[in-house]
Amino acid sequence: MTNQLSKKDKGFTIIEVVLVLAIAGLIFLIVFLALPQLQQSRRDTQRRNDAGRVVATLETYAGNNNGRYPNSNNERNDFEDNYLFNDIFDDPQEGQYSIEWGANQADVGEIAIDVGENCNDSNNASRDVSVRVGLEEGSYCQDNR
Repeated sequence: MTNQLSKKDKGFTIIEVVLVLAIAGLIFLIVFLALPQLQQSRRDTQRRNDAGRVVATLETYAGNNNGRYPNSNNERNDFEDNYLFNDIFDDPQEGQYSIEWGANQADVGEIAIDVGENCNDSNNASRDVSVRVGLEEGSYCQDNR
């Protein structure tokens, strides 16, 4: 005796197909809603890393200049030309960072460098330097301490 399937037992029903498509659609919706947040997080992580690289570059400059950080316009221009932009510091969204000296805040695409200040605004000393970078939600500060 052969066990043959009747025509009505073959394949998927329309309800099964619609249910699978609905579940697949929900999964794609969740992925596409989470994607912008993941991209923003990746960009902000790069900005935080760039702030650390700028602090390390400032320390290199100070090491090459008898422990002095760039204070005058000539020193700042030398630092930017020969130390900072010698390496690639590009904002992941805005392109090349703009450098603001002496600022205590930074917008997206900006790096604020403040010599003589630290991130906590306490126990300021001439050996302190802080670097702030603008994030998409707020800002991030890193100092040489």
